[in-house]
Amino acid sequence: MTRVGILGGGQLARMMAFAGAPLGLRFLVMDTAADACAAQFVPLLEADYRDEQALAEFAGRVDVVTFDFENVPAESAQWLSQRVAVFPNPRALAVAQDRLAEKSLFNELGIGTPRFSAVESRSDLERALAEVGAPAILKTRRLGYDGKGQFRLRTEADADAAWEALGSQAGSVGLILEAFVPFERELSVVAVRGRNGEFRTWPLTRNWHHDGILSASLAPARVDPAVEAAAVDAARAVAESLGYVGVFALELFDVGDRLLANEMAPRVHNSGHWTIEGAVCSQFENHLRAVLGLPLGSTAARGHACMLNWVGEMPPASHALDIAGLHWHDYGKQPREGRKVGHATCVSAAAADLAVQLEAVGRALDREAQVADVVTTLRAG
Repeated sequence: MTRVGILGGGQLARMMAFAGAPLGLRFLVMDTAADACAAQFVPLLEADYRDEQALAEFAGRVDVVTFDFENVPAESAQWLSQRVAVFPNPRALAVAQDRLAEKSLFNELGIGTPRFSAVESRSDLERALAEVGAPAILKTRRLGYDGKGQFRLRTEADADAAWEALGSQAGSVGLILEAFVPFERELSVVAVRGRNGEFRTWPLTRNWHHDGILSASLAPARVDPAVEAAAVDAARAVAESLGYVGVFALELFDVGDRLLANEMAPRVHNSGHWTIEGAVCSQFENHLRAVLGLPLGSTAARGHACMLNWVGEMPPASHALDIAGLHWHDYGKQPREGRKVGHATCVSAAAADLAVQLEAVGRALDREAQVADVVTTLRAG
């Protein structure tokens, strides 16, 4: 019986395990937290990701290793790869962990990005500002996610405040200054590549964020086919250059005349959660198929879908479960400000019906503001 090892025991590992159960798969997660939410359903090895003794035990108990988040130490992934199959490969993980390496790769592949420059000191920030311009965003090169590790500079006069906020991390995780992009839409392409090089994408997804955290995702994104084709081409180029195996997401800004790559996530992705009910084969199942060398499933959509993130605390499910087409996901996590604790997905054959469903969810859960932009987009034609 095949056992999949997952580094990280959060909700992505949890949903991966749910997707793998019908395939007869077994799982083992390794996490630093005893209360990792995936451990409510699958065995947990509680240990530090740099603990070689624990890593050796982990490798000995599984047939293949994958990740539920990208901040696993790349050297640990490399160490494991010498003992057990690891997908995606450690190089892909290392590139995605470093915003500078990531954006440099995009540019090497001819994929546009916002202007950027590495920042190593306070004086270096002045140079970068002169090069990149303002407004801009100072970010940590590593470890930042969901809006963390970032400071927005509206003018060059904000340089002191930006350095005060993040300068202490220049020597540890590194810093990068990126030009602020006035985009029309935020998009993501969720893709999967198999061991044999087979490549597929789900329909392009449009995303809305609140306080730097994904709030809602709509698929299909309702964009011009040429825009979707450009996004798919960019994702394919990234996957092939890295020899990538598994699911990943490429986040993009639509700036009107072209797409600019923001970042990639080397794992199943929040903007792909709609695929659980809204696609023939979900991102979670296809990720498992890919890393195990199995044939990939269809990525076709089953209609129109919208995923709503629940952040901080779960809304009362009982208020909305009677809404047709609604699918509820509670991650079993303790409520905490800024923490993703669950999501819901609405699926419908028609865009107009999806808009009606979302309005019903908004009223039932007092989330009208969260669904408003999606409803407007659906009704715009």
